Amino acid sequence: MSLDRAAREKLVRALAESVIQHADELTSLDQAIGDGDHGLNMKRGFEAVLATLPGLADKSLPEMLKAIGMTLVMKVGGASGPLVGTFFMELGKALPEQSIRADLVAATAKAIDAVKARGRSEAGQKTLLDVLVPVQVVLAVGGDAKAIAAEAAQAADRTTPMLAIRGRASFLGERSIGHMDPGSRSASLLISAAVKVLEFEASS
Repeated sequence: MSLDRAAREKLVRALAESVIQHADELTSLDQAIGDGDHGLNMKRGFEAVLATLPGLADKSLPEMLKAIGMTLVMKVGGASGPLVGTFFMELGKALPEQSIRADLVAATAKAIDAVKARGRSEAGQKTLLDVLVPVQVVLAVGGDAKAIAAEAAQAADRTTPMLAIRGRASFLGERSIGHMDPGSRSASLLISAAVKVLEFEASS
């Protein structure tokens, strides 16, 4: 998987726009079980990422991912900034400049482990890990872009009946049941945007 400069810029724009265009939806989800600021915070973070273009796209893919992560850590408030930012930074650290699908599978596994450590959480606790973990499995078994995007959306939906065990939503106890996790929704948006640009093929 090698992205030229134009593709890297397209990827950054797609990631940012996926969040910015759904900021109101993310805010609404967070108003139900959180502080109500997830959409605004994520929008602010990705607007800051966009502001670093075109220079950001001049970097190699690993360096670009690390820079995106650093910006999100600095600009996004709450738990989302450190968690999403950590994922991007660790993905960039683990991904070689010239990478194949197996490299991405290994790099995403390392990035997910870093998110688990940062949030002291696991899949099944109604967090973005409930999207990241199953999507990584689909990626690892050779799923194409359509399969990966579908799993991301379905995984976010599956957080709706979950009881929140970590994060702000956990304070609500059983009242957290029946609401989609906003962090999972934003993760699904980012994944769907990324695979549309990267155009994964099962045979790659």
